[in-house]
Formats: sequence, structure tokens, C-alpha cells
Amino acid sequence: MWCPGCGNGTVLGALLRAFEELKFKKEETVVVTGIGCWGKADDYVVTNALHTTHGRALAFATGIKAFNSKLNVVVLMGDGDSVTIGGNHFIHAARRNIDLTAIVVNNMNYGMTGGQVSGTTPSDKLTSTTVYGNPEREIDICTLAEVAGANYVARGTPYHGWELQKVITEALTKKGFSVVEVISPCPTHFGRNNKLKPALAMFRWLKEKAIPVEKYNPVTYPREEGYFPIGRLVDRDAPDFNSRYEEIRARAMRS
Repeated sequence: MWCPGCGNGTVLGALLRAFEELKFKKEETVVVTGIGCWGKADDYVVTNALHTTHGRALAFATGIKAFNSKLNVVVLMGDGDSVTIGGNHFIHAARRNIDLTAIVVNNMNYGMTGGQVSGTTPSDKLTSTTVYGNPEREIDICTLAEVAGANYVARGTPYHGWELQKVITEALTKKGFSVVEVISPCPTHFGRNNKLKPALAMFRWLKEKAIPVEKYNPVTYPREEGYFPIGRLVDRDAPDFNSRYEEIRARAMRS
């Protein structure tokens, strides 16, 4: 399904190894996907799966988790599904702190439908719909998740495969809303439009620009030059939605 040089296969491998490490049973796990390149990942898993409409994966996943809190619910979204078309659902899933794990593959454009600009396309970058440069500022997925209330936020890349598996494993075991953003190559569209073709050029770019959070300093590595931190960015223990709901339900039953 995926183009040569796409990072989706590496991300899926990291996710499946995390499932195996944690001994997740397929009958107790639900993978929810939306539309797009990464949304096709549910074709390659043997867990319960739900393929939903564009931008609505988190809404469906919220319903599943609210109905049966014992299930391991994992949501696979691209940058369009998560924070462009699905931005409102993303904010409220984080605000509710619903116990879901969102794996967001951010290739900075709509890769499946021709490489159009998305909400995460960096300012001034070229896409099929911003051929002279993107006039808009991009959304920082991790910062949005943090300020909206997510308990766990991390970032990784397909170049840093073992580190990516580690943060995915942490996210899957964290109570509350967990987000792992994966900055991923799209050599077919984004890379070609921005002089990062062939695919190897995009992986070299990831190697250069992705800085472990322990070493990241915005003065030394300016965001304006494309540098970004990877690793665990947020880790807190606010009560999740189902726990708070049961408290209120118990209060209502006593009244």
C-alpha cells in the first residue's frame, strides 16, 4: 500500500512490537483508523479494527472506550485526521483525558490525495496547493495535546525506530489520553516538492533535525531552522474520563 521510503511501515512495526511486549490480546484490543495513508494500517492488524470517516476516528474511539473501559483502544491518524479535519475532536479527547492512545503520523501534507497543504505543513513549504509557499503557520501537535490536557505526549521519527517503540509502549500503558506524534517522510509529495527527494534525503533530514529532548535547546537548535525535540515531552497523572465518570455515577446512585 505505502510508497517506497514512507515511514508508515516502520511505525506499524514499532506499534506491533509494543503490542507483543505488553502481551496485548487481540480480542481485548481495538485499532481505530480514519482516512489517509496511515489509515490503511488497520488492513495489517489482527486485532478488532474500526475504519471510520475522515477526521472522526477519535469520536468513534471515545464511544468505544466510554462503553467498555477494559478495552485497549488505539487510534491511528494522520495529520489531516488528527488536527486538521479532526482538530475539534482532538482537542476534546485531550480535554476529557479519555484513556486512548493516539499514534499520529505527521507527514506534513495530505499524502494520499495529491500532497495538498494540511494544518501541520510548515510555514513557507511547498505543496500541490501552496506552490509558492505556505502562508499559514503550522500546528504543533504535541503542544496542542499538552495544553488541551493530555496525560502523555511524545514525539518520534521512523529514523529513530527503537526510541519510537519505547515511547509507544509508554503511551499504551499510560492511563488517560496519550499522544505519540511521528514526524514521517512523504517522499512522493512533500519530499519531492521541497527538494528532499529521494527518500534517503528525508531520512537524513530527520537524523539532522530531530534532537533528543534531553539535549534540545531552542537557542542552539532554532525551530525556525526546522529542529524539533523527540522523546517523552509530557508525563502527568490527571484522572482519566472513565474514572471521573464512575465517581459522578456513584454520587448519583447514592442520592
